[in-house]
Amino acid sequence: MSHDEALAPPPVATVRARPVLWAVLPGLLLVVAGLTAFFGVLDGVREKDDLWDLDQPVLDWLVAHRTTGFTSALAAITFVSGPTVLPILVGVACLVWALVTKERWRPLLLAAAMIGSTAISLAVKGLVGRARPPAETMLVPGAETTASFPSGHTLGAATFLLVAGYLVCSRRPTVGRLVGWGIATVVGTGLVALSRLYLGYHFLTDVVASMALAVAVLGVVVIVDRLHAGRSPG
Repeated sequence: MSHDEALAPPPVATVRARPVLWAVLPGLLLVVAGLTAFFGVLDGVREKDDLWDLDQPVLDWLVAHRTTGFTSALAAITFVSGPTVLPILVGVACLVWALVTKERWRPLLLAAAMIGSTAISLAVKGLVGRARPPAETMLVPGAETTASFPSGHTLGAATFLLVAGYLVCSRRPTVGRLVGWGIATVVGTGLVALSRLYLGYHFLTDVVASMALAVAVLGVVVIVDRLHAGRSPG
């Protein structure tokens, strides 16, 4: 190779590919991390080892320590995060967001993420076909008829909080906003997951798998949003 060839700039295609790679890399890492954790949990469920070993002990302990106050509070949380109320709340939030900010992209992306997470939950439930905990452990026996793995309530709540947090904080990131939304995401997702376990509708592995899937969904949103931002003027 001559001296001039060594100093020649890289091809235009290579230069253009670099910003795209850096744009999608954070999202790709989230997708890989989420799916790795999910399939690790799924493998444990199928092989009946690892985290699966805690499923029954955790369920039994929570059911044995129910109290009237906690049961009422967690039943309310599981109702709000369910397939009837949560879609309405998300729809209203997206509509208000679009009307107030005169923006369509982020509200639409949030709504699409929620629809996608619901489709993923139903597809995985059908493929895995895991039975629910025994009816006698459920607060309302027979109230849940779909498969147990993963928890749709937990996946929906985690997806909403993670994606909404990213879409809000990524535009104007501040330490206070990041910390505040991070705490809200952990607490909100944790309470929904706890409600599903405490009320006897899911096993521990069900809710952990849902959290992992929500991280993967967030990764897809990050990729789509950052590619869109790169193509948008300004």
